[in-house]
Amino acid sequence: MNIITILQDWAQQQPNAPAIIDARDRQPLSFAELEQASGQAAALLQQSGLQAGDAVLIFLPMSAQLYVALLAIFRLGLMAMFVDPSAGPQHLDRCCALHPPKALIATSKAHLLRLRSTALRQIPHQYAIGLPVPGAIPWRRASALPQCEFVADCDSHTPALLTFTSGSTGQPKAALRSHGFLLAQHRALAESLKLAPGQIDLTTLPIFALANLASGVTSLIPDADLRFPGNINAAAVIQQIHAYQPHSTAASPAFLMRLTASAERQRLTLPSFQRIFSGGAPVFPTLLDRLQRLAPQAEISAVYGSTEAEPIAHIARDRMQPQDLAAMVQGQGLLVGVPVPQIQLRISPDRWGQPIPALTADQFAALSLPAGQTGEIVVSGEHVLPEYLHGQGNAETKFRVAEQPWHRTGDAGYLDTQGRLWLMGRCSARIEDEHGTLYPFAVEVAAQQFDGIRRSAIVPHQGQRVLVLELEAGRQSVPVDSLKRELAWAQIQQFVRCPEIPVDKRHNAKVDYPALRQFLQRISD
Repeated sequence: MNIITILQDWAQQQPNAPAIIDARDRQPLSFAELEQASGQAAALLQQSGLQAGDAVLIFLPMSAQLYVALLAIFRLGLMAMFVDPSAGPQHLDRCCALHPPKALIATSKAHLLRLRSTALRQIPHQYAIGLPVPGAIPWRRASALPQCEFVADCDSHTPALLTFTSGSTGQPKAALRSHGFLLAQHRALAESLKLAPGQIDLTTLPIFALANLASGVTSLIPDADLRFPGNINAAAVIQQIHAYQPHSTAASPAFLMRLTASAERQRLTLPSFQRIFSGGAPVFPTLLDRLQRLAPQAEISAVYGSTEAEPIAHIARDRMQPQDLAAMVQGQGLLVGVPVPQIQLRISPDRWGQPIPALTADQFAALSLPAGQTGEIVVSGEHVLPEYLHGQGNAETKFRVAEQPWHRTGDAGYLDTQGRLWLMGRCSARIEDEHGTLYPFAVEVAAQQFDGIRRSAIVPHQGQRVLVLELEAGRQSVPVDSLKRELAWAQIQQFVRCPEIPVDKRHNAKVDYPALRQFLQRISD
């Protein structure tokens, strides 16, 4: 089934209900208007002679226009393709070489990338949103066309969406999602996020807007630069929340940390929220507690997932018991909850870097670890990516059990006796030294529970385990003696304060360990 048919159903059931509120435009787009606009956009794409299966590269910010374009692409059986332009022209050219796009839909500003990228200049069909661009068809022409009534016949394997990893190893991996995959992901997200028609969701992550549209939920897209969630103008977003009164949101920790910090300074609460979900990076109980104070009536939850499998597990803050928090301080990792019903999850021995051969069901059962034992988290299900485009990356992250595909998350963790999942961090970050085996993330989770610590990271340096601490704004010190006592199990030899622990520039969430090692080297010299 073509995923566009779900939108068409909602356009018939609630034609006048707002589908998207783009806070930049302040003009809601109803489900019927979205259906019409996407049909007109599909007619414009049809005029170029694009065929089912052709890839259309999109460079648009999260906006109403993005979803008009995306739904037009789905309608025609085309494939939407997304590449992170901030990764640089070489990454862009590599991605286009893996699967050459037949069309480009971009803002006028984004078309400037053609000056730096040979691959973009070679795309046959170009569309510009905004100011006129030489050689590009103005997107606004679609509004004068009759709506395309054609809907491509798609099965569960028909390609729909193509995204790429950052390509840290030089060769990006391409994640291809089919219409069947997106429908399965919608079902999993709708249940996990408790999506219901008639509600308004503050939407900050593109994939969640698709789940909203498929559930009859209104997506409120804030007027903020969502490419950099750790640097948003939180005060402006809070004003938009007060204006539109959303019932829910699912956002990254960096986005929500900015929101809570701004609200705390203004001594504000956000009572319209009934549910707040955070994911995309580690979500610590301290953030969940701050969110609870921000929205006292809301259910506050952490969601664990990945590009290849979203969601995997989730847990509400009120389901965490005092003994769970104590376990986190004692190095037991981060509790992320019970796996969602739509996924199969096992713990495999941590042998990251070694391929897993095809297994029989009996072999896999014997290999899987029991409750309480740490290993690599592996998952399978309809909304788990079964393979990468052209098999690039399959050897490291995929294996089969009785012909069923399984995905290796690369995350270490374990299941407790209640069937709840605990994270211990990346398998590749495991430290093996004279003191034994240590997962740095477990230490960082423990340190995060101490008042006044904003971010922490443990790094092996000059033969020692060094814990680097970044304090909350306004804090001059932390009780190091208490830290040493509570973290004695980690056998940390040195505690170092850093004004600001370096993190990835885009999501402001993952510690930049090479940069942190450079910092330690500088202060050691």
